[in-house]
This record gives sequence, C-alpha cells and structure tokens, in this order.
Amino acid sequence: MNTSKLSIIDLTKRYAPGLDPAVDCLSMSVQEGHLVALLGPSGCGKTTTLRMVAGLMDPTAGSIMVDGKDITQTPVHQRGMGMVFQSYALFPHMDVAQNVAFGLQMRKVGAKEQARRVTEALDLVKLGHLASRRVKELSGGQQQRIAIARALVVEPTLLLLDEPLSNLDAKLRETMRTEIRSIQQRTGATTLFVTHDQDEALDMADRIAVMNAGIIEQYGPPSEVYERPQTHFVADFIGQANFFSAAVLSDDGAATDGERSYTVDVEGFGRFGAVGASGLAGSTHEIVVRPHRLKAVLRQPAGTAIEGVIERVSYTGDSLSLGVRAGEKELLAQMPTSSSGIPQIGEKAYLSWDAADAFIIPGTAQGGTQ
Repeated sequence: MNTSKLSIIDLTKRYAPGLDPAVDCLSMSVQEGHLVALLGPSGCGKTTTLRMVAGLMDPTAGSIMVDGKDITQTPVHQRGMGMVFQSYALFPHMDVAQNVAFGLQMRKVGAKEQARRVTEALDLVKLGHLASRRVKELSGGQQQRIAIARALVVEPTLLLLDEPLSNLDAKLRETMRTEIRSIQQRTGATTLFVTHDQDEALDMADRIAVMNAGIIEQYGPPSEVYERPQTHFVADFIGQANFFSAAVLSDDGAATDGERSYTVDVEGFGRFGAVGASGLAGSTHEIVVRPHRLKAVLRQPAGTAIEGVIERVSYTGDSLSLGVRAGEKELLAQMPTSSSGIPQIGEKAYLSWDAADAFIIPGTAQGGTQ
C-alpha cells in the first residue's frame, strides 16, 4: 500500500533564463508520519524546495502531490500547511494565545473551538502557563515552541520547518531538537525540516535528503546516509571521513545486506578489506573510513597497518582524536583513553580497520585497476 503523504516529481526552479537551476528535476517521496530533513550547504536549493512545497514560490517545472492530489497550482492559503520560519514570525503586538489562534481566525473557526485547540496546542509544547504573555517576554526557545504550536493548531497536512534552530545557542539547539522530535512523534505530523546542520538531521530525521547544487545526492535513513554514502560529496559533508583511492582486486563473497566483501589495494599502503555493491572488482574507487572506525595503536600489530606519525592530539574525555601523518595524507582516527597516558605528538601510530568498516563509494569509479 502506498503511504506517501508527499510526492515531489521532477521539481525544478530556475530564477531566470540562462541561469543554472536552483532546484533541478528533484524527485522524492515522504511517507505519512515521517520527519524528513532537507540537508545541505547554503545555496543547495533546500529552502527553495520547501518554499515551493509551501506554495510561497512557483516552480518552473514539475509537480507536487499531497495525498495523491496535485497541488502544484493550489494557492498557499488553500494548501492547509503549517510553517515555522527561521525568524519564527510571531506578532509582537499579540499575546501568546492570540499568536497561536491567528491561523484559526483566518480559517473562521468558531471562538469555542479556537479556545479548545489553542489550549491543546499550548499544552502540547508545554507552554500553557504562558498564554497571556507577550512575545517579547519569551526566551528564544519559548518563541520557537509558540511558533510550532501556531503551525500545529491548524492541523496541517504537512508541517514545514525552515532552519528553526539556527537562531538559538548551541545548548538550547540540542534541547529543542529533542523537543521538536518529541512533538512531531506525538502528533504524527508529516514534516519537512530544512537544515544545514548534519547533527540535527542525524538526530531528528526518519529520512535525510542530502542536497547539493539543486539535486538530491542521496535519500535514505540517517544510518544509511552516514555509513553507506553513495557519493564523495555525501561522505564528505556528513561527519568526518578518511578517503583513500583503492584498486578493487577481488570479490571475496557475500557480506551483509546484499553487499559484497572485497580485497582492495590502498594507495601503496597495502591490501585491506572493504565492502560495497556488487560488480566492483577490477575497478578503482574511493573508499571511506570514518575516524571512529579507524583503529589506532602505538605498537605495530601483526596484520597489515598504515604507519604514520601523530601530528595532533585532542582529548575529549572518553576518547582521543588523533591527526596522523602517513605519507602525504593526514588521517583522522580515534582511540580510547587509558590509564597509561596520552600519546605524544611525534610518536608513531599504526592504523587499520575491519573490512566491514571501509565502504567503497559507488559514485567514484576511476577506471580499471593496474
């Protein structure tokens, strides 16, 4: 059964003839009840996509479907969507309850029903006790929750959030992303969330659409996007990463989840294991190893390892982050802290990884092996 709440089909936005499109033939589907993050750098087209879904901007081409109905030409006020802007856009001359009730008034909802729904919405965001406060008397986090209550009170077909955490300090951002996720899960509101912050996307989303130059480079669950990036851009944009050019020498059989195990020759450092899609043997690709998957030891191990010299050490409490120089590469690794002390700059380190922790990026073919 198709449970897609939102379907975007070949959506394109070109601001002027001759310019590269801000959004280029973008297609994606959002399941009912999911929170989907549009993640990418500034100028990648994520906010433009959100504004077209909201009806605040007309697409150049393509279509937008909600519950199987084409709403591409439907005016913004008839789409029934709730939107939270980066600036929250609350009315300073109104109190909290009046701000939340505004959308209901525009829809000519009766006074008794308005009062009931405003009370429920404020209780949902745990701010019922502030109903009579003025906006200027609220903290940033409180203003954000009021903006969410105002968006939810109209029982929207979709909840659209445009970087709502960017104006908050770091500690409050962490608290509020937990709050937003909790509210979204309790209400079951299908949500599109625009952010440039990878931690927000990984923490909050059911699915992440990683955008770059107007296209979606990868769309999937957070763990898949992080652990199994399909392009160099995705691997580099989300989290820290070590990249190697690797000649894929042999297919060593099935791994897990439909992947294959391979032996790869890594830039003259030796032969290691890696996993990837089928059919990669005989070609050269990039492989990615996340720093927390790159094992660092100070004594040469029995197996194959990359020898390097420690150039940077960062102590984070339960682990150490190391910058290790190996030839012309600086590699990032992590190792647990121990009572024996902290490694010193200038010491040798030996780096290796388990085969399952090195992923062959499919979108990086560089030709045949030598």
